[in-house]
Amino acid sequence: MSNVAITIIGVGFIFLMTTLGGAVVFFFKKPIGDKTNSLFLGFASGLMIAASIWSLILPAIEYSADWGTLSFLPASIGIIFGAGFLVLSDKILPKMFKCSARGNLNSLFLAVTLHNIPEGLAVGLAFGNAFIIGESCAFVSALWLAIGIGLQNFPEGSALSLPLKEKYGSRRKAFLFSFLSGVVEPIMAVAGIFLANLLTPAMPYLLAFSAGAMLFAVVHELVPEAKGQHHSYIGSWGFIAGFVIMMILDVALG
Repeated sequence: MSNVAITIIGVGFIFLMTTLGGAVVFFFKKPIGDKTNSLFLGFASGLMIAASIWSLILPAIEYSADWGTLSFLPASIGIIFGAGFLVLSDKILPKMFKCSARGNLNSLFLAVTLHNIPEGLAVGLAFGNAFIIGESCAFVSALWLAIGIGLQNFPEGSALSLPLKEKYGSRRKAFLFSFLSGVVEPIMAVAGIFLANLLTPAMPYLLAFSAGAMLFAVVHELVPEAKGQHHSYIGSWGFIAGFVIMMILDVALG
């Protein structure tokens, strides 16, 4: 298999898995009950918190290892700006598109989309560096990274589409938003391939920025709704399950 074919497979896989994860919503044809909804909301919260830590914040700190004892600084700056960006987006975007904050655009969709941007970049940078190195082992390593991120994208896609189904009452709309959140990954992956040398220094800020947006969305939107269903233990156990599953995926798949 050629290096170009390996690259196409890797980039396509991360998008495919997000799409398949979002398609899970079509298996829930009847309205989801309050208990099940609390479970899903808690599960989505756990997934997103774990993904923020292991997929975004810790790699951001690792990228900044040459900062020594201040290696936390780029991550801290990125998290703060990411959360602030989400607040501004919640206030500005509804006015631009003439919809309410809980209408067609919301912070959950925006946070997951922002989270997918550095993931796509990470895959693109891996393949971009592989082209620079020119060795087949580098392409195999990049492919394994894409497979790892892609497998994580499946539960992330469902974690977005299932809560949105309850918010909008439409499986198609929920799937569409999940699909659109994943479109940015192959786009950013292609950009990462061609801009590998330029984007690497900005990665810790990009990763932490996405983490800040995701953390804010979970605390501001998902957790209150999960706890507000009067089934607090169910939502809390859903959170634990989502957190543990994503932690296992992130650690096991590197």
